[in-house]
Formats: sequence, C-alpha cells, structure tokens
Amino acid sequence: MPPSLWRGDAAALAADLRREVRGEVRFDAGSRALYATDASNYRQAPIGVVLPRDAADVEAAVAACRRHGAPLLGRGGGTSLAGQACNTAVVLDFSRHMAGVLELDPERRTARVLPGTVLDDLRAAAAPHGLTFGPDPATHAWCTLGGMIGNNSCGAHSLTTGRTSDNVEALAVLTYDGLRLAVGATPEDELARLARSGGRRGEIYRRLRELRDRTADLVRARFPRLPRRVSGFNLDDLLPERGCHVARALTGSEGTCVTILEATVRLVPRPAARALVVLGYPDVFHAADHVPELLAAQPIGLEGMDRFLVENEFTRHAYRGVLARLPAGGAWLLAEFGGADRGEAEAQARRLAAGLARAPGAPGLRLALDPAEQRQIWAVREAAVGTTSHDPRLGAAWPGWEDSAVPPASLAAYLRELQSLLHRHGYGAALYGHFGEGCIHARINFDLRTADGVRRYRSFVEEAADLAVAHGGSLSGEHGDGQARGELLARMFGDELVAACRDFKAIWDPDNRMNPGKVVDPRPLDADLRLAAPLAAPATAFRFPADGGSFAGAALRCVGVGRCRRDATDGGVMCPSWQVTREERHSTRGRARLLFEMLRGEEIAGLWRSAEVHAALDLCLACKGCKSDCPAGVDMAAYKAEFLHHHYRGRPRPVQAYAMGLIPWWARLGARAPGVVNALTQGPVSALLKRLAGIAPGRVLPALAPRTFRQQFTPAGDGPAVLLWPDTFTDYFEPAIGRAAVAVLAAAGFRVTIPRAPLCCGRPLYDFGMLGLARRQLRRILISLRDEIRAGTPVVGLEPSCVAVFRDELQQLFPEDDDARRLAAQTVTLAELLTRDGVRLPALDPAGPVLVHPHCHHHAVMGLAADRALLARLGAEARFLDAGCCGMAGAFGFSRDHYHVSLAIAERALLPAVRNADPATPLLADGFSCRTQIAQATGRRALHLAEWAAGVVRHHPR
Repeated sequence: MPPSLWRGDAAALAADLRREVRGEVRFDAGSRALYATDASNYRQAPIGVVLPRDAADVEAAVAACRRHGAPLLGRGGGTSLAGQACNTAVVLDFSRHMAGVLELDPERRTARVLPGTVLDDLRAAAAPHGLTFGPDPATHAWCTLGGMIGNNSCGAHSLTTGRTSDNVEALAVLTYDGLRLAVGATPEDELARLARSGGRRGEIYRRLRELRDRTADLVRARFPRLPRRVSGFNLDDLLPERGCHVARALTGSEGTCVTILEATVRLVPRPAARALVVLGYPDVFHAADHVPELLAAQPIGLEGMDRFLVENEFTRHAYRGVLARLPAGGAWLLAEFGGADRGEAEAQARRLAAGLARAPGAPGLRLALDPAEQRQIWAVREAAVGTTSHDPRLGAAWPGWEDSAVPPASLAAYLRELQSLLHRHGYGAALYGHFGEGCIHARINFDLRTADGVRRYRSFVEEAADLAVAHGGSLSGEHGDGQARGELLARMFGDELVAACRDFKAIWDPDNRMNPGKVVDPRPLDADLRLAAPLAAPATAFRFPADGGSFAGAALRCVGVGRCRRDATDGGVMCPSWQVTREERHSTRGRARLLFEMLRGEEIAGLWRSAEVHAALDLCLACKGCKSDCPAGVDMAAYKAEFLHHHYRGRPRPVQAYAMGLIPWWARLGARAPGVVNALTQGPVSALLKRLAGIAPGRVLPALAPRTFRQQFTPAGDGPAVLLWPDTFTDYFEPAIGRAAVAVLAAAGFRVTIPRAPLCCGRPLYDFGMLGLARRQLRRILISLRDEIRAGTPVVGLEPSCVAVFRDELQQLFPEDDDARRLAAQTVTLAELLTRDGVRLPALDPAGPVLVHPHCHHHAVMGLAADRALLARLGAEARFLDAGCCGMAGAFGFSRDHYHVSLAIAERALLPAVRNADPATPLLADGFSCRTQIAQATGRRALHLAEWAAGVVRHHPR
C-alpha cells in the first residue's frame, strides 16, 4: 500500500508521540484541517501535527512515526506553491519553537540557524556586520530557512547571490531510520573514507558515490545551464568538480529525503546603499526584449511585472503614491543597483538611465533614489501572489504553471510563445517575476472545479513543460516540483535522470516515508486538487458583492501567502492575534483555511456550529487589518460576524454579547441617570457587575458623561451644511470631542447639524454577529436620513469604526440600495472633509510635534492619507506610530477571556511607544477603544484629532 494512503492507528500514534515529545502533539480535526493545504492547488489532510521544541523532540517524533510506519513531512512557513508542504503524513511544524540564529561568524561570513528561523530575523542579525543572506523571496518577512532549503528558494537578488543551495555550507539532518548526520562539501579522500566506514553512514556515502559516478556524464549533458534550474534533485552538486557537496545536493529535495535539524549558511556583503531604476514598457514582451541590454549594466536585481500587479485594489489602497510616480506603460522592469555608498549606487543607476535615454524607442523611466520610495515599489512587486489571485479582469487565478525559467536571452521569445499557448487554451494570466534570470511567475485563471476544466489544465501544463524545455529551461525556477511538476520531470530530464533522482531519494529514504508522492514517484498533478470537491453554499446575511455573493468565494480569497504571519507591522495591522500567540489557527490564513474546511465538510463538521472554527475566530479582534494588509483582500472581520450570526441563531449568546454588544441601548438608558449609573460602575459594586458581565477585573468601565453631546448641541456656523454623526461613544461618554468637532467645522466655514433622532450604526453588534439587529439599525438610518442622503449632505464621523460601518458593512448588507451607496460615498472623516478642495482652514497657533496612533478600521477602510495631509497643512510635525492594533478592539479587550491577549498585543509596540514619548507631545488617537487602552495601561490621555485641532484654532478663520 502506498505510504500516502497510510491506514495505521492514528490514535495509537498520537498517544506514542505524546509520551515521547515535549512539544505540542495535535491530532484533532481542527489542527488537521489547518495543515491540509499550503499555498498550492492541492489538499491532503495530515495524520496529525507535531510542534517540536528541539532536535531531541524531532528524533523522538521520527522514531515514533517509524514504529508506526507513518509518513513524515517537515514544514516551515507553509507557503509552498507546488503541493510539497501538504501530505497524508505527520507534519513537523518547525516555525513555532525551533527558530533562532545559533551562531553568527562575521569573519567567516557564516551563520548557524534552526530550521524554523524566519529569513528576516537572520538578515536583521547579520545587518550590523554589513552582511545578509543573499536569497530573498517575496515572503522574506515570514518564510523560514528550513522551508527555503527544502524548496531551494531564490528571490529578487539571487541574480547576484545565487539560489539557496549556492549559499548552504552544511546541514545537520536526520534520516527516517534515525541516523543523524552532518553533511557538507566532501572532498574525494573524505568521501572514500566515509564510504569505507561501514554501517548506515558508510552505506549512504558509498551509494552516493556510486550514483554520482554512474550518472556524472548524463548530469553534465542533460542538466540545463541556466541560473534558475530548481527542478529535480541537485545531482550536479555531487560532481567532483563541485566538491561533492552533499548539503547542497539535499537542498531543494522538498522534505523527501531527510529532516533538517540545523543549517550553516553563507552570508554575503549587504549593499550599504541602493538605487532603483523603474522602466515602463507597453507590455511584458517588450520589457523582456530589453533584459539582455539591462543585464550588461550589472544590476543586483532585475524584476518584471505587468499591469495586473499595479492596477488592483490592494495596491491602490496601500501604495497610491507609488502608482502616481510609475512611468507610463503596461509593464515595468525594476533594475536595482547596490554600492558601498549612496553615490556609487546612484552613479550606476544614472549611467543606465542616461544610456537608455539616448537610445531610440527609450522606455519611460524613473529614478527611485529615496529608500522609502524604493521599499514601496518593491512591496508592490512582493504582493504579487495575493494581488493577482482575485483580479476582476481575470477572475480567480491559480498557480500550476507559476514558476518556469529559461535562459534570460530566450525570455522574450518564450514569453511570446507562452502567451500564444495561453490564448489557445482560453486562459488569461498575470505575468511577472525574476526577468534578469529568466524566471516567470504566472497566475492563470485555470478552471480547477470541473472535470473538463481539470483536463484542460493538464493539457496546458504538459504543453507548457515542452515549451520551457524547448527553450532550454526548467519547469521550476524557484518554487520546486512537489506534486504540480513532479510527473513532468521526465520531459525535462529524460527517464534515466528521473530514475537517478529516484535512486537518490532511496539512498536516504529506502522505505519511501519522507513526504511521499512528491517530486519522485509523484501523485498525478491533477489529483488531490482542493477545488475539485464541492463546497456548501449557505445563505448569508452579508451579501459579499466582491465575491459574487458567495461565502465560499470569500473564504477562497486566502491563497496561503502567509503575510498574516509576519512579526513586523511595517505600517500595517495584520494579524495581531498571531503576533502574540504564534498559532496558525490565530492567523488570518489559519482562520480562512478552517472556514474553507467547514464548507468542505470533511475534517470540520457541523457547518456554522463548528466548535473548531468558533475557537479559531474567538481571538480574532475584527480589526479589519487583513482587509487592507492582505494582498488577496481577506476580510476576516466580516467572516467572523457572518459565522457568529449563524452559530448562535436560535440559542443564547455569551453574556458579553449582551453586556457589550448592546452598549448603545445601555448607554441611552443610563443617560437618564448618569450619576447613579457611574456610582455603580465606578464604585465597589463594579467588581460584581464586571463578573456578571464577563468583563475582566482589571478593566475600568467607561463613565457616562453628565450630559450627552446631543443635549449640549446647538447648531453652529454658516455655509455648506454638514451632518455631524454623534456616535454612541462621543454622545454618551466623551461629548467634549463632539463639541470640539463643531467648533472646528464651524471655523472652517460649515453649518453643522446632527440627525434629528438618536441613531446608532450598531458597530458593537458586528463583533458578536448580531447582524439581524445591525441590519435593522442601518435600515432605520437610511430612512431617517433620506433627505440629507439625497441632498448629498456630507456626513462627518468622529469614531473611525462608525465611519467604517457606513463605508464597508452598509454596502455588504445593502449592496443594491441606492441610498446605501450614497451614504457610503458621503460619509467622511473630519480630516477627509477638511482636506477637500475649496475648504478654507482656520488660522492656527504653531502646532509643533504630534504623535498619532491610527485606529485599525481607519487604516483598513478609509486610509490615512487625509490625516497626514491635514496635519501637514496645519503645521504639525506628525509622527504616525507604527504600532499596529492597540489590542482593545471594542469589546474584545474588555472580555475576561481576552484581557491578557489584549494587553500582550498592546505591549508589542503601542504601549512602549507611548511610555517612551515626551509627555509634552500631544498624542492623537481617534478611536475610543485606542484611547481607552492607552489610558488604562499607561495613565496617558490621548486626544481626538478634533480636540487637538480645536485647541489650536484661532477665533477668526482665514
């Protein structure tokens, strides 16, 4: 029986593992579902998952699997695109515990790392010594060194630094039969000695030498000579002229031979300065024509991308400023130069630019010399896998032929023939990649759901493989073979070399238990497709208009990129719960995977009543960070609200849902006697109230204001009318913010009004999935404000989460309602209104420095461009804290069950930044939750933008 169809006793295996392994052993349905796929088209639920703490744990786990005959799969970041990181096996996830730089030797330019080490952590450790690890895939902020070694990853700068295999010096590995080895370069005399040593070690080296000697001439003749040959095993690294480097031969074997325990890698000098030349072309074919000429200028990176990477919602939201500065065109090349200083790097870039400008038919050109601009341009390129997966012009697009490589001189011809092949099969594709090395990434709109579509997919990739080989290329130039290309290897290498690869695997893994069915003796490329099984199509409250009205379509937005697993915020938010738990189930990707499995109904049963999905969503803060920060546009806040809406239908909700979700009603009731209410919530009785309401004992309940904002409001100003939205938090708890906003708007020349009747957008309801009540609240608003909506009156919101309701949830609940669309378009933040053309700003006192902590919903839905512009126009020296989510997230941080997670999120960056800030510097935070978290954790009072602006406005406008 093939090992991939293992039918052993999983319960007995799990018990054995738990006895022997100190790390986590997880054989539950939820964990198996989490690891059932990677970033590929494939799905194979594992037997179970082990998170080893150290090498001893790995040895114990392998021994237990060996006793049970269970297949084994090592896994890093889980972003593999060819199916090599999912299998019916015991998965060893190294990313949680076995991470870290063990040793760094600047003189020898080497580092010793554990397999779960994130690449950027190694680069950060090497940077003070002027060094870096050369290969840098787009996932550098979250991919692991073990995964890079498994796949033989490359990246944008492998043009000058080579593949991962070229940068591996030694490996500590463990075979399935329990032999621990240190492997590396093996001189001939050492090889002979090892081959004579006897035992399993001697057998391995003797058979490696025999395989090498038998196939050497064939390897020299048939292995393509190109910079990005990643397909197959690195049999060429066993050749005498290459030092019989066993570690490099194992690199790229995709976990099919050994388990990596530790790696010694080579470091290279890190350019002290960089300069970027951005070139615009009509299309990728004309761009490819220019590649040989540009390579002559010796850039350290030469990347290409087409219009699909630039013309998408993620890029327009996150990098609007970059798009305005790109040269005109439908495709772009990014030529990067490095130097010992800025002058050297810029001189190289300017020489290229000057030479191109003199040539006939010169491309559009921009010199990007500012490091911040360079980072943004690279970020557009790095987001490609996500942004090209759900483009409306292509529809859903998938990997499958995303990684071919040809000699750079053949790239233009190959691309034109590939495009013809795509047209013949009726496909469209986004094309981009490492043009300087002839490696093309493609997201293609394959139909992988229907039998006819799968047949067409197979036909296409078989013809595409022949095309790449005809150009002297490799089926894979970076992502490996896995299941997607394993059965095509004979087309590239011939049967004899494929047999040699099989023999290489058998030397290490004679029983075929290491990641079976991948690369060698692979399962069919059209088997185990995760889209082939039907998904449930339940009715939903949200309409999901961007996903064709389908919740399944929404869940499928996640393509496994894993950006939600990065530690650094880099101006973003996603994903705060993962950042403090380091648990896959608490990442955006993990939750999306579970929702997909819920709809599939195999590992996860019960649909909306699933306990596994509920547990994963429990720590989702509904911060909406993924809505803007995920290149694929996953909107987990909406998915959580939808799930909870159904999960609790017809049964009681947790007490917090009623205590905190209905806060607008409680606040309105309490406003009748605020003194009495405050005596209860702020006095000795508060402990009992918090216990009954499920609120953390360490939280202080917000105090009601003596008089509401509505009670204090009088119309003010003259000029164009604006409707100021008195949200629950401003109205009942902090009316001073509303008064400040009135003063600023009036001074800016507006006539300020408020809704005639008390209204609430229902923001807290979404956190608990009370979508029926939320919908009724919004319908009431649409009716009450019909005149203002149809008159085009701007609605100015002060609480970012309430503005986000009108700009986001409103349209998801009422996508076909004209008034809903109008209200969404007319609702603005204070900064958005004040930065409109023609708005006169009041005269100001000198502003000085200001710290700003943006609300997550503000970042995700509205963006911060208007706030930056307004503060600049008002003379403020604004510094926006790169602190991610505050951790409060409405009711989340008040919950007894979430309190410690809430504070841990805040302590990652926000609270230390606040404590270290100059107390005299104003701190702005527009979100009620953010201000509450800051006040309760640091004692510092943050201001709303309206309060700060009112404090510096003079009485007479300009």
